[in-house]
Amino acid sequence: MSIQDDVKYVKSELSGDEKILESAFKLETLYKKYKLLIWGTVAALLLFFIGSTVMESMKESRLADANKAFLTLQKNPADASALETLKTKNPALFELFSFSEAVKKQDAAALKTLSASKNEVVADSSKYVAANLEKREADSKLYKEMAELEGAYLAIKAGDSAKAKEKLELIDARSPVAPLATLLKHATLKVK
Repeated sequence: MSIQDDVKYVKSELSGDEKILESAFKLETLYKKYKLLIWGTVAALLLFFIGSTVMESMKESRLADANKAFLTLQKNPADASALETLKTKNPALFELFSFSEAVKKQDAAALKTLSASKNEVVADSSKYVAANLEKREADSKLYKEMAELEGAYLAIKAGDSAKAKEKLELIDARSPVAPLATLLKHATLKVK
């Protein structure tokens, strides 16, 4: 029996080697058939990773330059080169800096320009501050209750207590400006 066992063992070993060899031939055939696709995919993946690394590096460099320009502008707001660098490297930060400077200088013309910004926060804030500087009512999403309060104050100054009451009723009792609204409501009583 040992010879039969040896023969079976040799046959199984040969069939195992045949299967490995057969698999290798199939793999070689697949490789030859799809060689361009395989290498194209590898090249595309390499280009993607290299490209994304380069783009990320360029973005970080641009932001570092913008931050350096912003820090320079905080020390010296009149620095024209830093202002231009900030404008080209980070337009959103440039708008925010311009808004800040316009508010400090109370520059209504600059605020009107900024009110056309694509950045909704800068645009809304600019409209609100410009209206306050011109002492007229403002329509603001961010400063809604403050705008209502100021509108009521302007109405009281104009002697229109009914309009002032309407505006003051729009302010929620849980709002931080509610105590001021209550004071102005009392002021409308005195206007009569």
